[in-house]
Amino acid sequence: MINKQTIFLVVDDFEPMRKVTSSQLRSMGAITILTAGDGAEALRLMKNKRVDIVLSDWNMPVMTGLELLKTVRADEKFSHLPFIMITAEAERERITEAIANGVSDLLVKPYTSERLATRVERALSLPYRSRFNKRTTYAQKETVIIEDPVIQDAATETRPTILVVDDTADNLLLLSHLFKDEYRVRISHTGTKALEICQSNNPPDLVLLDIMMPGMDGFEVARRMREHPTSVTIPVIFVTAITDEDARLKGLELGAIDFVTKPIDPSVLKPRVHNFMRYVELHKQLQANYDDMLELAHLRENVELITRHDIKGTLAGVIGLVQGLENDDSMSNQQIAQLKMAEQSALQALDMINLSSELLLIETGHFKLEAKLVNISDILRRIVEISRVTFAAKRLTISIDTDMPVGEEIPNASGDAMLCYSLFQNLIKNACEASSDKNRVSVTLFDENPLRIVVQNNGVVPEVIRNRFFDKFVTHGKQGGTGLGTYSAKLLTEAQNGTISMWSSDQDKQTTLTVNLPRYVEVQA
Repeated sequence: MINKQTIFLVVDDFEPMRKVTSSQLRSMGAITILTAGDGAEALRLMKNKRVDIVLSDWNMPVMTGLELLKTVRADEKFSHLPFIMITAEAERERITEAIANGVSDLLVKPYTSERLATRVERALSLPYRSRFNKRTTYAQKETVIIEDPVIQDAATETRPTILVVDDTADNLLLLSHLFKDEYRVRISHTGTKALEICQSNNPPDLVLLDIMMPGMDGFEVARRMREHPTSVTIPVIFVTAITDEDARLKGLELGAIDFVTKPIDPSVLKPRVHNFMRYVELHKQLQANYDDMLELAHLRENVELITRHDIKGTLAGVIGLVQGLENDDSMSNQQIAQLKMAEQSALQALDMINLSSELLLIETGHFKLEAKLVNISDILRRIVEISRVTFAAKRLTISIDTDMPVGEEIPNASGDAMLCYSLFQNLIKNACEASSDKNRVSVTLFDENPLRIVVQNNGVVPEVIRNRFFDKFVTHGKQGGTGLGTYSAKLLTEAQNGTISMWSSDQDKQTTLTVNLPRYVEVQA
């Protein structure tokens, strides 16, 4: 909820819009409001000052609102911040992109102070939710699904509203009677009153605006309408006796959508109003459409989170049971071989889940490691045994060894066991695929701090891709290769606070991959 401690950041390249939005927030009780003219300036402010919520325009120079959103969500320090995108965009693809990058809410121009308050309170009251938030609990997920309905703004009269602005009573009477049967018609004798109506919480959908009026003329009304979020996109038709081209050009520069000359010809004015009202209705539907898209995305993300969590848990259980059976002395060699095939299938499924979910979190900087003891020696041994079965047709010698004296306790790593499975399964599988028949693949665990794991195979990495070996989608000469294996290995290693490197020797005709992982140290109570 909005309180005196909430710090707002308003980002818009149009200074009057920043001032108006700030004024609206102050009327809601906000005290501290920071402003920026583009995304880059906003980021500089955020690095030096605390910010609790960001309200950003979409189209800005230097850095757009979407670019700002992506940068914020990729930064662990700011990733949780509520982020409201303010837009008049009608391209579904761009809105989908904003939703995919974790926007908290979308506010379509024009918007009223009431609607702004509703969206801000909603963004502040609900925890940040997206596919990046892997710590969401089941209770929170259920709450999201039940308590996250599409916002329904205050009910208003269903008929569209036309505001007629003219200082002549006869013209007001004529125009109001011309449209009263189809639309809700409001009238104003002055530009000042018209501007007040346009910037209220119940603005009109279309303005028929005279130019020559005492006090504030029509040009000034149109100019000031474009400086307020409530009235910035309201269509204006100038209804005027002025016919010179300079006045017409000035009106178009101020955002007028049409000119109708006096004396008024109803057969000309009515079709034009009808045409623009169809556009108005389509534009008004945007907010509801975007709300539906955002809600659907939230529901889909929550279902995916729950499903992936449940599947990973189930697979981990299956792998544990299979590994237990493999160690049962009553099992025959044939049964053990079949169990290893089952284990391999489960590990492959787990790897696919990790690649589809955890990699996204890691790529965007939102993965949170809960480091635990990892029996890295056991993981390497099992993957090697499975690889021997998988690549039996190549008649490879696949060895596993440590540099420790016999009888000494093998050290453990600190990290995530499931990520280690995916990491080393990728590296050992790639090494076996790259090796020619009847050759050797070795896996060695070195008792160092950090732990060093070396995977070595015969053959060399093509020189053309050596400098890009760990880059995304880099592959060479491998039929069906995606270029994600080594890329994912790098991300999975770094997510566990480790490092990975590759050395390929043309002279020795060997490729060596080295992974360093933190050594597990038991905390003394």
